[in-house]
Amino acid sequence: MGICDGRVVIVTGAGRGLGREHALAFAAAGAKVVVNDLGAGLDGSNTGEHPAEQVVAEIVAEGGEAVVNGADVSDWEQAKSLVQQAIDTFGALDTVVNNAGFLRDKMLVSMSEDEWDNVTRVHLKGHFAVLHHAAAYWRAESKAGRARAARVVNTTSGAGLFGSVGQGNYAAAKAGIALLTIQAAAEMGGYGIQLNAIAPSARTRMTTSAGESMASAMAAPEDGTFDAMHPGNVSPLVVWLGSAECEVTGRVFETEGGKVTVCDGWQRAGTADKGERWKPEELGDVVPRLIAESPEPVPVYGAR
Repeated sequence: MGICDGRVVIVTGAGRGLGREHALAFAAAGAKVVVNDLGAGLDGSNTGEHPAEQVVAEIVAEGGEAVVNGADVSDWEQAKSLVQQAIDTFGALDTVVNNAGFLRDKMLVSMSEDEWDNVTRVHLKGHFAVLHHAAAYWRAESKAGRARAARVVNTTSGAGLFGSVGQGNYAAAKAGIALLTIQAAAEMGGYGIQLNAIAPSARTRMTTSAGESMASAMAAPEDGTFDAMHPGNVSPLVVWLGSAECEVTGRVFETEGGKVTVCDGWQRAGTADKGERWKPEELGDVVPRLIAESPEPVPVYGAR
């Protein structure tokens, strides 16, 4: 009996990296897993590969239950079919882990419209599309008197929380995902749906240096020390957030190695209220004082 015994879980982008580890961890915890992966390259290009099949084979070899799904999560109808496949195959849906995404890094001044649109489409719209169709199912179940302990785990990033030089498209999409999580938690709680997000730090295709194979990057340290950057370290939190035991919603967690940190979003800090309209010249003294009274922001990754 695992913490997710009998639950039906969708993991997007589950062919490699973090998603693969999440799928394997859910299966080990007793869940039936829909392993979604488009087989795209790091930049979103079609590689013709089918890594989701390998993940399903691993789960089945260990006695678990899993099926392959190759949907593009940013396509509205394909996202709907992904949710429906879970219901048709396993009779229900309990948890969605939105993880799929890719990179097209450029400085903003050099970034093309397509590079902006494609990254925001897959990350932000991809999260929303799957969430929308899953939530529609859960709402219908709730109204029919069959409310489920529905859970959603979204994937934001430190780049989305604090910014990252050269990743404006990715950072903006991930920032949107963080707030989408908080927004959806406020809207969907009445149907038994709980939503949280993680901002993981781990070694994946996105972070592995050029020329370094994933096989070598994923190898355990020869001296037996704890590998803090292994993506599998992130999955226990994801599995707990996706379980019926979780009673937390609308929060964002940064996770790396053995460390879990709650990250707060925008908070009101220093304030001044004149009680009437300000004159522009008055604010030259007021704004610096308010900034001095407020916490220092976390520096943007890569900023000088």
